Amino acid sequence: MRVLVVEDEAFLAEAIVDGLREHSMAVDMCLDGAAAQERLAVNRYDVVILDRDLPGVHGDDVCRSIVASGGETRVIMLTAAREVADRVYGLGIGADDYLVKPFAWAELIARVQALGRRARPALPPVLRHEDIELNIARHQVLRGDRYISLSRKEFAVLEVLMRAEGAVVSAEQLLEQAWDEHIDPFTNSVRVTIMTLRRKLGQPPVIHTVLGVGYQLGK
Repeated sequence: MRVLVVEDEAFLAEAIVDGLREHSMAVDMCLDGAAAQERLAVNRYDVVILDRDLPGVHGDDVCRSIVASGGETRVIMLTAAREVADRVYGLGIGADDYLVKPFAWAELIARVQALGRRARPALPPVLRHEDIELNIARHQVLRGDRYISLSRKEFAVLEVLMRAEGAVVSAEQLLEQAWDEHIDPFTNSVRVTIMTLRRKLGQPPVIHTVLGVGYQLGK
């Protein structure tokens, strides 16, 4: 899942980013509405966490532009306003969810995960391929009856491959979906992550390289 955090309080924004990355999400961050619109113009996000009271371009205007684009990006608005009328207005202009500050971290994570599922074709919370089971909610991977400890990035790459259901996934697609915007497009991070993921998953190998194209899960 790729998420954009738009929050003008830098400390809070960075805390949200760190919390989401702990759950293997690729996260970008900006501190004002204009920067948010620039990123939305060039990147596809599953979920935008949007502070309503932004400097410059107001959060309401950012929300309207996301809705007007007609994409599948979901918006969760953050605000200090507690009045029902404020929440109703935010939902009325197109926000998919609304969370009042201060909020519980566990609730924010759960809401983002729920919106992420709505931004894509519906898939079960547990993905399976051959004898591999990936539990998204528990952040847990099993192969047969063996628990496999994966890094956040390895987990994210395996999730992208499993969601593809055997289709070939290019290195560029993996960078887009499992890394954030700061990754060097010429990096060898994908190759290295695939290599360590293969080693941890063990035998028989299930991640296959399609030369010049990308990677896919097979038998």
